[in-house]
Amino acid sequence: MALTVEKHAGGVALVRLEAEAAKNAFDAETMQEISDALNAQMDDHDVRAIILTGTGQFFSAGADINAFEQHLESGTIGPLVDELTTILHPLLSRLRTTDKVYVAALNGAAAGAGLGLALSADYRVAGPDAKLAAAFFRLGLTPDGGTTWLLPRLVGLQRTKCFFFNNETWGPETALAYGAVDEVVDNDQLLDRAIEVARDWGSWSLRSRRASKQLLDSQSSLFFDPQLDFEQMLITDAAMSDDFKEGVEAFLKKRDPEFS
Repeated sequence: MALTVEKHAGGVALVRLEAEAAKNAFDAETMQEISDALNAQMDDHDVRAIILTGTGQFFSAGADINAFEQHLESGTIGPLVDELTTILHPLLSRLRTTDKVYVAALNGAAAGAGLGLALSADYRVAGPDAKLAAAFFRLGLTPDGGTTWLLPRLVGLQRTKCFFFNNETWGPETALAYGAVDEVVDNDQLLDRAIEVARDWGSWSLRSRRASKQLLDSQSSLFFDPQLDFEQMLITDAAMSDDFKEGVEAFLKKRDPEFS
């Protein structure tokens, strides 16, 4: 197995890439297993939040370079890259729009397409050994994994350009200062803190979680009036839900809401 899944209280699913998968996650078989596991958690009604983490020195170090060499020699590198991105891209898109809260617990290096898995999270907790690296340019490749869309929204366009063109690697404190991660904790606190965030953020209503993620992604590409129309549609839908009824009742009775 390339990964394990643990269930925690509060509807939290912890998906851990095992050592070999974290080191070389992106052969087709392993990438499909990762996609299947994360999609299964997104399909599970009882799951409210998902945590992804790695093992040892690696959160997810991206592709297996030895496999790239073999496919270059056999002339099949194009179909391989097309297959990998065909698996990865729909997964990243769904993680951005799902009602599940997605937390990345960065225990080690996130590079290449693994960087995309980290940046697509709703919240990133980094340990002292975390590193963010692109590594595309050194291989003569173009950026992928949604990184050209995700990173500028976190750190700005010019800083992203420098990250790619300087082939930079950011440690946890640099990533925190730039806004690429949300907090840095000690190794022994990493998973506990990720679970805490996942449980807290996952406690809100399904519509609040899903609609907020969609609205915050759309705001940078829509004009103000279409964004207002999108907000109107989603808040009207939410107002007709049982969760809104529960929220109003809890507010009036001065108690914490219990959303479904």
